[in-house]
Amino acid sequence: MEFRFDYRPGTLRYGAGRVGALGDELAALGADDALVVTGRTVGETAAVMEPVRAGLGDRLAGEFAETTPEKRFATALAGAERLAATGADAVVAVGGGSSLDVAKVMVALAAADDPASLREEFEATGAVAVPDGDLRPVVAAPTTLAGADLSTVAGITSRRDGLVRGGAHDRRLMPAALLYDPELFRTTPHGVLCASAMNGLDKAVETTYAATATPVTDATAVRALRLLSRGLPDLGAGNRDDATMHDAVVGTVLAQYGCSRADGLTLSLIHAFGHGVARGYDVQQGGAHGIVAPHALRYLFDRVDAGRGLLAEGLGVEAATAEATADAVVARVVEIRDALGLPSRLRAIDDMSESDLPAVAADVHGDGFMSNCPPGLDPTVEELEGVLREAW
Repeated sequence: MEFRFDYRPGTLRYGAGRVGALGDELAALGADDALVVTGRTVGETAAVMEPVRAGLGDRLAGEFAETTPEKRFATALAGAERLAATGADAVVAVGGGSSLDVAKVMVALAAADDPASLREEFEATGAVAVPDGDLRPVVAAPTTLAGADLSTVAGITSRRDGLVRGGAHDRRLMPAALLYDPELFRTTPHGVLCASAMNGLDKAVETTYAATATPVTDATAVRALRLLSRGLPDLGAGNRDDATMHDAVVGTVLAQYGCSRADGLTLSLIHAFGHGVARGYDVQQGGAHGIVAPHALRYLFDRVDAGRGLLAEGLGVEAATAEATADAVVARVVEIRDALGLPSRLRAIDDMSESDLPAVAADVHGDGFMSNCPPGLDPTVEELEGVLREAW
């Protein structure tokens, strides 16, 4: 098997108190100071912000605690203006995926001659044009388990003329350093952490069958599944001891490792469904994944192999036939989803109705991740709607 694996992640540091190394990592990057970018809730959480401030010390140039789950382009513009005003050399993104994505778009906008013009282009095309040249480095200190941190992708939205969804994809958006501190994850509310964990799990699941998978990503995905299948049920039960946090956090890092390469994302059908559901309705993306993943896997297994052997190895299930292996994999994913306390039916989403399913299916069909479906699979809109109806 021939393959190419072109991947340049930032420095990864894991362990209790690792956020105290923020200043050291900035120094290694040649950055004198940094602007902290986070959400309002995290920005008011002393158990997160005090260690971050202490870790930065005199390298703290300021704080921008204005990000929201909607990830608005206007927020990124305001952040870029704040970045310019402080003159900071780098950005430290603290929190979940929304803060990390906004921080990435901020550094892209800060490098533009006319940041406001990029908003007009984004609203016309759905893509953020990342300027040529060097960008300020982003250092990430995550508090959720979705894996959005270790990525070259940043999602963003706008509401100027209706809802516009899109983002940026550029290898320069990969964080230059990532500090995974279990103490920060322990501050995250239970429901938020569990939903994000399902998102992270599905990245490992999808990496086993994506058209862009390689033996390198097979290895990290299988190890991720072993850790996550062991740690996530305990996490769902409210256990946040050292062993559980290790399995959940390190498993998520391995799940994401290699997922967001310049030469090929390994996210696929489940994430396309997650986008189609979560973008339009009041449900976290991890919750949407939990509902749809078992049905999406069943759809895949009925048509292609979909990496079922690797999935069985990672999830620790055994079966005598290919069909039984598929059944066992789906059953294990359901067990983990249920242990995390996530919803199991689309009808549980308050603002979704069954009549919305055809439009959601069309949205899923047009998602960029559909191009990563396994070889031999070419879903139609009608087939995708059928999966959604199974999940209803």
